[in-house]
Amino acid sequence: MIITRMSHNECIDLISKARIARLACSSGDQPYVVPVYYSYADGHAYSFTMPGQKLNWMRRNPRVCLQVDEATDSGWRSVVATGRFEELPDRIGHKRERDRAWQLLSQHANWWEPGALRPEPQTLADHSPHVFYRLLIEEVSGRAARKDT
Repeated sequence: MIITRMSHNECIDLISKARIARLACSSGDQPYVVPVYYSYADGHAYSFTMPGQKLNWMRRNPRVCLQVDEATDSGWRSVVATGRFEELPDRIGHKRERDRAWQLLSQHANWWEPGALRPEPQTLADHSPHVFYRLLIEEVSGRAARKDT
């Protein structure tokens, strides 16, 4: 394998083409990594979630990291993007950004997975509305590997 550094444009290209990533957030000295479905546009990764640990932690500490990868028969590419969580609440002043998130996400089949799914049954009393958010991508770095032929 030959491993090379990816350019900024190559990193953004992979982020913009992928749909599933791993989102890392932290609280105190404890990291937390979860899969997220997203769409990328204009320097932001748009997604949504249900209320829970990830959302609570990002509200407390908006510094996040997104990891995207791609594997093929000839090699792999991996990008790490650091940035900032921005909640898009359902209230005046955020309608345009929420509509943008909905528009971008709904272009793809099953866009609501895995954010809307929970591993255990939810009672009606536990039901809470989903929360749209975006990640402002501030820095990217990536590596690519291809078979040495």
